[in-house]
Amino acid sequence: MRLLVPSATAAALALGALAAPFGGPADAATAVYGFAWADGQGHLRIVPKSATRATRQSFTLKARAKAKELRLGYAGAAYRRVTTACDLKETEGRVAVDANGLGRTTCEPADLTDTLARGPVPVRAEYRHGEATRINEILVGDWGSPRTARGTIKRVNDTTVLFQSGSTKIKLGYTYTTAFYRTTAGCGDGWLAGRPVNADRNGLGRKQCGWTDLTKALKAARHPVLVKVDLTPGVGALNEVWEVYGDA
Repeated sequence: MRLLVPSATAAALALGALAAPFGGPADAATAVYGFAWADGQGHLRIVPKSATRATRQSFTLKARAKAKELRLGYAGAAYRRVTTACDLKETEGRVAVDANGLGRTTCEPADLTDTLARGPVPVRAEYRHGEATRINEILVGDWGSPRTARGTIKRVNDTTVLFQSGSTKIKLGYTYTTAFYRTTAGCGDGWLAGRPVNADRNGLGRKQCGWTDLTKALKAARHPVLVKVDLTPGVGALNEVWEVYGDA
């Protein structure tokens, strides 16, 4: 079946209608689109994006100028998934979305916790006073292209870092899929501990370690540390991290 792509005007009108409150002024909720990341027990963080319908079932998300990150509690939120069952990791070729492209499988906040543990989740979130009231998963056709950069990272929490390259700062999330390449002898060593036995000729780590090793190393580092990273900026995802020996 051919998927229909609405015009820009129609898409904007549709999304404007979705953002309208369901009740009167006293009951008004704000709606935002973006990639949700876990941010402590029962909370998520999201940087609002502009959203347009790409197809009948998917959206395109783009950066909004001066958009500020939101931290929302979701313990009391209604949660709707795009999968046909709450415990599925993928859609497995069967998509459950309504006429507005929003997930419609009824799930619980605990299911959102499980989903966020696997990585970022594209959503439409309605909230009041810092608490999400309704969260719908959405499908995003293009998550953006990854790129590499050099700079420094500083720990924010066990799954988040602040990456700085020149005057640019960006908060990045990471999960069990994130690779960490070390210059040290062991994965559990302190940052740049001992001789750089696993540094390549450019000073980059080549011993592959895991995301928990990255967390441990950053916890012990008192200052931002020099790295090369592979990141997906539009999602705020940290894909790979290379420890850098010296100022190479």
